[in-house]
Amino acid sequence: MATIPLTKRGAEKLKDELTRLKSVERHAVIQAIAEARAQGDLSENAEYEAAKDKQGFIEGRILEIEGKLAAAQIIDPAALDAGGKVVFGSTVDLEDEDSGAQVTYQIVGEDEADLKQGLISIGSPIARALIGKEAGDVAEVQAPGGLRHYEIVGVRYI
Repeated sequence: MATIPLTKRGAEKLKDELTRLKSVERHAVIQAIAEARAQGDLSENAEYEAAKDKQGFIEGRILEIEGKLAAAQIIDPAALDAGGKVVFGSTVDLEDEDSGAQVTYQIVGEDEADLKQGLISIGSPIARALIGKEAGDVAEVQAPGGLRHYEIVGVRYI
């Protein structure tokens, strides 16, 4: 099984979700199933079916998170020393060469990605174009709107 890169913050979020699913959500769905069973005939009981579906989702998510955490390679961006190169976990300040717009992204794992917060997945086209480059380099990114050129203004490990 391949390792899954996660930032320290991303691993903590997954652990928190796992704890919530096991200690809160699992017990709530068990209670809902018990209440639906008490209503009698299960063959026409929509509440029972909905609770069983939710239970299946919760148990599946628990297994998924446990698998990811078991295969995780947890990286603390603050402890990185990549000599100014863009690597997993680094925060990169970019300038679009066409529009002059400046953006900042942190390269994170698949589960952590949230573009609105400036967190891009290691598997995204822009992250793949940035990996290995350093400040002053230009990255070419094949975006849905066409080829984009970004100058790397700065690389930080925070």
